[in-house]
Amino acid sequence: MAFTILVVDDDVDVAETVARTLQRAGHETIVAYRGLQALEIAREQHPDLVVLDIRMPGLNGIDVCRQLRDTPGLSRIPVLFLSAKSEVADRLEGFEAGADDYITKPFDLRELELRVKALLRRARQGEASAGQVRVGSLVLDTTTFELRTPERSVLLTPVEYDLMLFLMHHPGQVFSAPLLLQEVWGYPLGMGTTDLVRVHVKNIREKIEPDPKHPRYLRNIPRRGYVIYES
Repeated sequence: MAFTILVVDDDVDVAETVARTLQRAGHETIVAYRGLQALEIAREQHPDLVVLDIRMPGLNGIDVCRQLRDTPGLSRIPVLFLSAKSEVADRLEGFEAGADDYITKPFDLRELELRVKALLRRARQGEASAGQVRVGSLVLDTTTFELRTPERSVLLTPVEYDLMLFLMHHPGQVFSAPLLLQEVWGYPLGMGTTDLVRVHVKNIREKIEPDPKHPRYLRNIPRRGYVIYES
């Protein structure tokens, strides 16, 4: 099945290389070289995934990602950052803006293909689900992607939804961050960074926990991993 992927990078050579790589993998691509142009294309064509550079003149990739997440009809589109910014703080900023994944430049084209494939597979699985998943007082709506607690109802980003869906299907089971990268993100062993898990757990807690520093629903067991308990 061919998917439409929006590639956004102000470096023409990088944008065209990424587009050709994804075309060889069987996808259709649209290329944009500026942030505002990318948002206009996204609103008009609703791509299945966005591969997004961070450093661009004008509207940068962080702002583009935030606007996508705040726009009805576009908020569920997976976003993969490509960036020369490789510090941990830079990756955390990207994840906190709502990105689903982050690859630093220079990058391996095969790894790019694998990560795109994993993001698209998770998006398809989410669309195929219908109904609700309940664990104690937590209710995850697999149609609207909302997570409800007795205190509030929040809309999850695509990766937040995938992470909660997996953990709520296995209540009481503890999963390490490397294992979640395999089970939720679909990455081969050793691919990806545990920061990816940690930041999304932090974002979910800030949305659903009455006190994120003392989580009631999404807990971590020191040196073991993360778990959903019935509350």
